[in-house]
Amino acid sequence: MSDLMAEILIIFFEVFCCKIFFEIFGKVRYKGWINIVQMIALECSVFITSRVLSDLFIIKQIVMVSIFAMFMFWHINISIKKSFILALLYQAMILSIDYLIYFISIELFLVSEIAGKKYSLENVLIILVGKIAAFLCILIVGRYLRKKPTEMLVDIDWFKILIFPIFTIIIIAAMTSVFRNTETFEQVVLLLISSFGMIGMNVVVFYLINNVADRKVQLYEDRIFRLKVKSQAEMYRSISENFDNQKKRTHEYKNQISCIEALLKRNQISKLEEYVKGIYSKLDKEVDAIDTNNVIVNAILNIKYQEAEEQGIVFVLRINDLSGLKIEDEDIVTILSNLLNNAIEACKKCDVSRRVLKLKFVIENGMIKIGIRNTFAQPVLYENGEIKSTKLAQTEKHGVGIKNIIGVIKKYDGSYVIKDVDQEFFFSIIIPE
Repeated sequence: MSDLMAEILIIFFEVFCCKIFFEIFGKVRYKGWINIVQMIALECSVFITSRVLSDLFIIKQIVMVSIFAMFMFWHINISIKKSFILALLYQAMILSIDYLIYFISIELFLVSEIAGKKYSLENVLIILVGKIAAFLCILIVGRYLRKKPTEMLVDIDWFKILIFPIFTIIIIAAMTSVFRNTETFEQVVLLLISSFGMIGMNVVVFYLINNVADRKVQLYEDRIFRLKVKSQAEMYRSISENFDNQKKRTHEYKNQISCIEALLKRNQISKLEEYVKGIYSKLDKEVDAIDTNNVIVNAILNIKYQEAEEQGIVFVLRINDLSGLKIEDEDIVTILSNLLNNAIEACKKCDVSRRVLKLKFVIENGMIKIGIRNTFAQPVLYENGEIKSTKLAQTEKHGVGIKNIIGVIKKYDGSYVIKDVDQEFFFSIIIPE
């Protein structure tokens, strides 16, 4: 393998690492063939700069940072200032890791401090160890900073991903030590092909894992979308039924007023009192007993209040005027429906004497405050400081419901607290108005 080919492949992997590093901090501007054009142009620019400025270290690094910043600004949807900062950080990381690996290699006698060809077997293998170490660092950074799609991978999946670059580092380092005295051209070519082959496999594995993560994200988002559509459909159906019922009650009220008028004309006061008491007792059971001056909130609360009453759950409410609520209807449905569905489900598992559900939904001091407290009988499970599920039926559905709520809270730059104390579950939400 010629020095030229080794240099091209090393620069290719460095450009690849730069690409995935920048993609941690922003979304790709364009999709399709233009990405290939961008990477080829970046590869050529870095190669030419590396050749022309090989003896001017400081100038070379300044030009490299500028090239990475400009091309990544074209590739990633970020500001030019942020692009230059990230390019500077990336170049500093690459150089630091390269020098660290080089000095470690000298200390371990994997490579000798002698002048020679820039791309001799020893130097190429050490350079590859440095690049794969940088790749490993970028994967770790991406694990904690990148939101999607890698957030769908659990710790055991990440352990499997990191094993491959770690294994590659160990193997190439061992090859550097064991085959340092290799002299025949065929052996050198074989070792270099094996080394670059493992580097290539890291690239392939990275994209395979990302494709798997992308599919997981898509399936997860599809499931959330179906649940949202179902919740919204049920809520709007309930609202429609409420309007129909209101029409029926209006007609019924007309008949009742006519009856009251007739009893008054006949001066049948005792009969009138008995009739009015009967009407009044029915009003307490009306489905629209709760009024917050918000149609969507009214529909949800009245339906869930009636459902809780049928299950023998004491439903305590603290609400105020929500006519100025600045949350989209579908997001209100997501928060209230999921909170109340989970709370009612949990209360149903308790003894009848312990079925208590408390809801606070108010606008105070420029803040939207939503809090729910309910009793439960079975343990609440947590994972990484967040609720995972409760040991109820359809736990997967409940887990997705909680994530939907958290997604809406983040959308409005709100905050939340989840905890359970003495068999009571708390979910408190604060959203800036």
